Amino acid sequence: MNSNRLPAFLVGLAVILFLAYSSLFVVNEREQALVIRFGEIQSVKSEPGLYFKLPFAFMDADRVQYVEKRALRLDLDNIRVQVNDGKFYDVDAFVVYRIADPRLFRETVSGDREAAESRLRTRLDSGLRRVYGLRGFEAALSEERASMMTEVHRDLNTAAETLGVRIEDVRIRRTDLTPDVSEQTFKLMESERLAEAELIRARGNEEGQRRRAIADRQVVELVSEAQRDSEILRGQGDAERNRIFAEAFQRDPSFFEFYRSMRAYVSALGDSNTTMVLSPDSDFFKYFETPDGNRTPRAGTTAPVPAAPAN
Repeated sequence: MNSNRLPAFLVGLAVILFLAYSSLFVVNEREQALVIRFGEIQSVKSEPGLYFKLPFAFMDADRVQYVEKRALRLDLDNIRVQVNDGKFYDVDAFVVYRIADPRLFRETVSGDREAAESRLRTRLDSGLRRVYGLRGFEAALSEERASMMTEVHRDLNTAAETLGVRIEDVRIRRTDLTPDVSEQTFKLMESERLAEAELIRARGNEEGQRRRAIADRQVVELVSEAQRDSEILRGQGDAERNRIFAEAFQRDPSFFEFYRSMRAYVSALGDSNTTMVLSPDSDFFKYFETPDGNRTPRAGTTAPVPAAPAN
């Protein structure tokens, strides 16, 4: 009797375990679950834990669909945008989003992340083109970049709300010139730098000439002042010398006359290359007289005479 009931007990236990397994599902902290019954959403489980549902999911009784709860990232690379001056640039951007309304997410894109990201990518592409088209390239490299991202965030979030998605952040990773624009820009930058260098060089030459002119004027002024001072000092010195000579002459005129004659003899007779023919009775030989009253030079002799008497 017991042996006949054992298979039935095991079968019943297996059925109970299968029903229990089919009726339980787990939601972790990184996801949220949708309980779908015959194609209709019955409930949304957002908190982690163990939950129950109707078994026989293969009969579409109760089926669980999991969607991400954590923040997700969508990258968009090599977007070619045109700025307001007509030039094209390559832009890399990314979006951080979160599935905020799992029910709406299921209803609009059937819970398919790829379909949702495809729509977001299209909207992000158009948003970046619009924002860049209203500005120049320099705006993406300046403080205006934050306001640009705010505009893209606002445009993208409007489209994301219809998908049950919330945009948390929009960032631009790269903004580069396209190859043809890069070459044109580098040539323009090179010509601008050369023009700036020529301008700086011209200004430097102008400043150099100005400073040289100032220095030359100062030199002329200093030399003029020095010559003026030297003439004044020379005149003062000559006046002082004449004063001293005058005082000396007044004290002893005969000695002063003798001293001047001796200076004249040194100047005239010290140079053997200059000779003059003079009479022995000339006043020039006044102090060449001997004690007997005769002068040393004889008539017809030559004696060196200065070209001009010394002062």
